[in-house]
Amino acid sequence: MEKEVGNGGGEDPWLAPDKLYHVIFCLSVSIIFSTVASLSRYSFIRRNFIWIGSAISLVAGAAKELADQIGIFPSAGASAKDAVADAVGVLTAAAVLFLWKHRRLRSESGQTRTVLPV
Repeated sequence: MEKEVGNGGGEDPWLAPDKLYHVIFCLSVSIIFSTVASLSRYSFIRRNFIWIGSAISLVAGAAKELADQIGIFPSAGASAKDAVADAVGVLTAAAVLFLWKHRRLRSESGQTRTVLPV
């Protein structure tokens, strides 16, 4: 296996359960916080709910890597591969939310409205 430079010399395989956990965690955080942002009373937050959820998820992933590096969690240290897995989770969530948003907008715009003559 390939060794990651900067993680204490330990092995850090791409296909490890840890990477799946990173993807699932960031995907979940993105979806949860995007959903919360979409319910905001502020229109700016509602319009940018995908970006906001994604940013919060990336910050959470970076904070976990920082905690790994300084030894808060039992880990070999920060890993670039973990950061990539975090980004994959965020991008997957953003794609799903983007498709959902556009499908919802398309279905709402396709509704016919009755126009009363004036």
